[in-house]
This record gives sequence, structure tokens and C-alpha cells, in this order.
Amino acid sequence: MTRSRLVGGVNGLTMHVLEAGYESPGRPCLLLLHGFPELAYSWRKVMPSLAEAGFHVIAPDQRGYGRTTGWDGDYDGDLASFRMPNLVEDALQLVNVFGYRSVAAVVGHDFGSPVAAYCALTRPEVFRSVALMSAPFGGPPRAPLGPEIHAGLAALARPRKHYQWYYSTREAAANMRHCPQGVHAFLRAYYHYKSADWKENRPFELSGWTAPELAKMPTYYVMDLDKGMAETVAPEMPSAAEIAACRWLPDDELRVYSTEFERTGFQGGLQWYRCATRPEYVAQLAPLAGRTIDVPSCFIAGKSDWGIYQAPGAFERMQGSACTRMLGCHLVEGAGHWVQQERPEETARLLLDFLRRQP
Repeated sequence: MTRSRLVGGVNGLTMHVLEAGYESPGRPCLLLLHGFPELAYSWRKVMPSLAEAGFHVIAPDQRGYGRTTGWDGDYDGDLASFRMPNLVEDALQLVNVFGYRSVAAVVGHDFGSPVAAYCALTRPEVFRSVALMSAPFGGPPRAPLGPEIHAGLAALARPRKHYQWYYSTREAAANMRHCPQGVHAFLRAYYHYKSADWKENRPFELSGWTAPELAKMPTYYVMDLDKGMAETVAPEMPSAAEIAACRWLPDDELRVYSTEFERTGFQGGLQWYRCATRPEYVAQLAPLAGRTIDVPSCFIAGKSDWGIYQAPGAFERMQGSACTRMLGCHLVEGAGHWVQQERPEETARLLLDFLRRQP
């Protein structure tokens, strides 16, 4: 059984968590970290299997999301609290509040993946293994990216822009929250467009961080220059028949997401992107450059997930150098970006196999 509860005293937050396997004390702990635009609810389909295997499974609404409170959602507010080191501190303190000195694994999906990676990189004595999902970790950056890529994208014959820098703009949150189609329809189109249900998702390796290469990606990653995200995904809205046939995200489950984002808006999650694209915050990670993840690790993504290749070279660096004890790299058939929702049984099986293979 999975329960919902609020946990106070977590790095200034009162965190909303979903919890499974809590009935028996002394179980090893798994910490599951969601991405954007998601919630702890994103893990609902894999938590029971992990708990049945003997784990205490904890999935929070992360800083900026859902029913977790204590964060600043003002564009002009406390942005520094969303820096990567503080997101790691959120995870560390949550584990401590639950009484654990360490966890068997931290599992991160989408933007939760780099948080999980930095947990394992900086606090390996606490986070004893790590599973990265959908977003490869190529290692800490040596320096912030320069502005040249944006000029290059804008100068293409079909002018484009990178979604992460768009998400860092003041107008992005309102574009999604107050879009003409409404939040529910926006999220339906967004989730569909990045899933295996959108048949044009056939990702491949890009040769480098150049405008012509990045422009090969779908517009949910490299957007048309004159469009916001709401306008970008609207043409990809699935039909009523496709929605009715969508077993991995029926409308009542989608309503959980849309109800929360209608209430909170999107700025809390977008603060993460702002920190990831601001040179002064990226530079704060530079002292970690060259350090590796030395605890057991694995990678899981949908085979139809462009997230694997959106940062050219990261997928290869993760396997070749950034993670020194990688036990597996799995691309799941029939899944796109939302692998733990699109193919939950296979995702749970791969996670449990990873956990059982550790010393």
C-alpha cells in the first residue's frame, strides 16, 4: 500500500511524500526523485513492486512542486535555493528525517537524474548506489556554456531556440499556466509529444553541440524561435480516440497532475532551469569537475526518448568515464521519456535487478 504524508524540517521545507513499504521497520530505503513537469505521483506504478521486494520507498514532491511547501515561487524571489547543491541537501535532509544514515539507492528521472547523480557524487556514504533515468550524467561541467549556441540557433533558416533557456525566461510559466487550451490539455499534449505514442520519436546520436545538430531534435527540445511551449505542443494534441486508448496515462491520472499545476503554476519547477542556465550557478559546480560517481550505477530510458541524446556526448561520457561502476545501460522498447509510467513493470524489473546485483 502507498500512503501520502507531509514531513517537516527538511531544509526549510515541509515535504509531501508518497511512501510504500513503511509497514515493516528496518527495511533498506529507496529514494525516488521526479522531474519536470511531474510529481511524486510519477512513481506510483513502480513503488508497489519495489516495496514488495523488501524496500522502504520514499518519493517526494521536490522543491518547487506539488504539495511541498516552503519554497519561493516568485520569479524575482529566492532563486539560489534551487541551486543543485541545495537540491542535494533537500534529499539528504529528507533521508535523515526518516531516520536513515544511508539509502540503498537514489533513483532520479528527468531533472531528478542530475540531482540523484550529484547525491551519489558528493555523498557516496549516504547514497550507496544510483539509478539515472532518461537524462544521462556526463560529469560535472568544467565551465558554463557560452552564448554562441543561441545566436546559431536563431540564425538557422528555420529559427530555433533551446527549451532550457526558454524555460528560464520570465514569460514561460504564464505561457503554460494560462494557455488557451488550459493546463489539462497542455499537459496531455506535452506528455504525448515526448512519449513513444508520438511515432516520430526516433532518437539518434548527435555529432556535437552545434545549432544544425541540435535542430534535428523535436521542437519540445529545440523550439521554434517565435513560439512558447504551449504553442509548441498544441499541434501534437492526441485525438479523443488516442486519449481513450492511452493506458499508461488515463485522463483521471492526468487530472492529478493538472490539478496540482493549476494550483501551483510551473515557476517552482522552472526555477531549476534558471539555475542550470545561469553561468554563476553553473560555475559553482566547476570545483567538482573531474570527479566521478564511484558507487554502483545504472541507466534506464525509453528507446524512444530523445532525452538520451539531447546533450551530445553525455550518454557516452556517462558510460566511459563519469560512472566508474556502471552495472547496466537499458533502453526500454515501447517507452519514450516517461519510462516508469509507460513501461512500469519493465522499469521496476530493471531497478530490482540492479539492486540485487550489488555487493
